[in-house]
Amino acid sequence: MSISKNPNFWYHILYTMTAEQIIRERIKHDGCISFRDFMDIALYAPQCGYYMKNSTEIGRGGDFFTASNLHMAFGWAIARQIEEMWQIMKNPETFYIIEYGGGSGLICFDILTSLKGREIFNTISYVIVERNPHFQLKQKARLTEFSDRITWTAVMKDFPQVKGCVISNELIDSFPVHLIEAKDGKIEEVYVDKNFNEKFLTPAAGVIDYLNEFNISIPLDLAHGYRTEINLETRVWLSDVSEYLAEGFILTIDYGYPAWEYYASERFSGTLMCYHKHRAHENPYINIGSQDITAHVNFTSLKTWGEAAGFNCLGFCPQGTFLVSLGIDEFLSKIAETEDFAFQAAKVKRLITDGGMGVSHKVMIQYKGDEAFTLRGFSLRNRVASLLG
Repeated sequence: MSISKNPNFWYHILYTMTAEQIIRERIKHDGCISFRDFMDIALYAPQCGYYMKNSTEIGRGGDFFTASNLHMAFGWAIARQIEEMWQIMKNPETFYIIEYGGGSGLICFDILTSLKGREIFNTISYVIVERNPHFQLKQKARLTEFSDRITWTAVMKDFPQVKGCVISNELIDSFPVHLIEAKDGKIEEVYVDKNFNEKFLTPAAGVIDYLNEFNISIPLDLAHGYRTEINLETRVWLSDVSEYLAEGFILTIDYGYPAWEYYASERFSGTLMCYHKHRAHENPYINIGSQDITAHVNFTSLKTWGEAAGFNCLGFCPQGTFLVSLGIDEFLSKIAETEDFAFQAAKVKRLITDGGMGVSHKVMIQYKGDEAFTLRGFSLRNRVASLLG
């Protein structure tokens, strides 16, 4: 993702300014910028964007946590699904697990710990795609036991053709989004001026194409106020993955909806949220560079654009159902005699129930290859048909 249309202009200031200062300079130079560009700089400006600065933390001491922060049972279940994928692909001698945005390294650690001693383990080449050097250092410190199996890279560009599984855990929700709003019977796009006030201009061509492609009928009769997000970066990411993944899977875990549910009229304010010190709010124009900004995933676009990139959608269901299908109860039975079982069981419960991540988070697996099969993770429930309404 590029944070500027004028990279040469920005090169000399990127390493001396805050994310807010960069945004103000960009607006001073170019005029109003789209919310998409505002979000891109706030999250990804080198050294000062939220995901690129040294001080950003994930977990109890940060602004939010992911499933891997709750309990290692999450990584254990993912490992079981990955092992089945390896078997379906007829046990390739080298099986790549490519994880985008490795966070603190917990998913990688739990997956490799769970697979250690099994036949698949010696075939694994684990790649963590991490742009933040600070995160890379933290991951390397946690993963010293498996350092001979792990490679770090900032981008997958020019990576050789591989076979394996790509893991996307709460990745796509952090891609910069275009904001649109229904005003006076028409659709306009949100731009940001020098005072961080919102301006409404003609939407980018890609936004209009998106609305047409997914037959999204914005309720224009709501003269003012209906607002939602358009994520065009997902298509670029899928195309990039297709370039290097010769055969294999994309495993996506994120919060989101099918398109028909995402753009329903009752979702009047969209899904954009900010997270700062474990508090959720809706104002992206404060704490710039020091808070997470996210938007839910349109899983219909993930399926449609994945198919265009050569991936067949094998399954889609809530995270809780997926983890239960993979036998997370077996994991609990293994730790039943531990002294803190009740405490651990309560954490696992948050992974699978409606009050935790079990319903809000969805799982989709896409496959590039010639085989036809059913994955264990969708043995209890597969809601692919729901993606089309």
